[in-house]
Amino acid sequence: MPDETPRRIDFHSHSYLSDGVTSPTDMWNEAEALAHGALALTDHISLEDPKPLLDRLRAEAAAWDGARFVPLVGVEVTKVPARRIAEAARRARRAGAEIVIVHGETLLEHVPAGTNHAAVACDEVDVLAHPGLLTAADAELARAHDVALELSGRPGHALGNGLVARRALDAGAALVVDSDAHRPDDLIPLELAHRIARAAGVPDDRIEAIVATTPAAIVRRLRGA
Repeated sequence: MPDETPRRIDFHSHSYLSDGVTSPTDMWNEAEALAHGALALTDHISLEDPKPLLDRLRAEAAAWDGARFVPLVGVEVTKVPARRIAEAARRARRAGAEIVIVHGETLLEHVPAGTNHAAVACDEVDVLAHPGLLTAADAELARAHDVALELSGRPGHALGNGLVARRALDAGAALVVDSDAHRPDDLIPLELAHRIARAAGVPDDRIEAIVATTPAAIVRRLRGA
């Protein structure tokens, strides 16, 4: 009988191919050891050609061919002018990105104004990371375009989690809990993902959907299953 135990799914992490500290293989190996079902490596891009990065990620992901663990290959579009986000997302998708996330308007950094809006208006974007002071209108747009909104486990980026959760729940937009891991020990186990959602104000009867059901459905969609 197959094991139906929920497994952690994380759509946001980095390797030394951008600002992480170790290889994609090391990150995926640690995620598998922590009983993750999937981990996306989403190294930063701006307006450069994303193909060399994605080719390298795919080459390392091949080690898991046939395994239960799913190594997702993607990018995080980071701090480009808002009017160029759709262009960068489309270029990444054409170059083979399985998942495209956008570095949202976190309270921690200077991010171009309008980034959140441009991301949730783009059908090529899968996740808006750490959106900070997310507006109700952009949460509604995220729901309309099937863009998941991130509750962040990363210190600093997590400052907006409470507002993001409230806006998403009010709009009926998808929520996910991501680590934004830059090193293996940044990865978040399943029980901590539950606590991050609860601390953001997510009702107990909605937490399972956010940490398990919704992420599993996103993986199936990304993999065409």
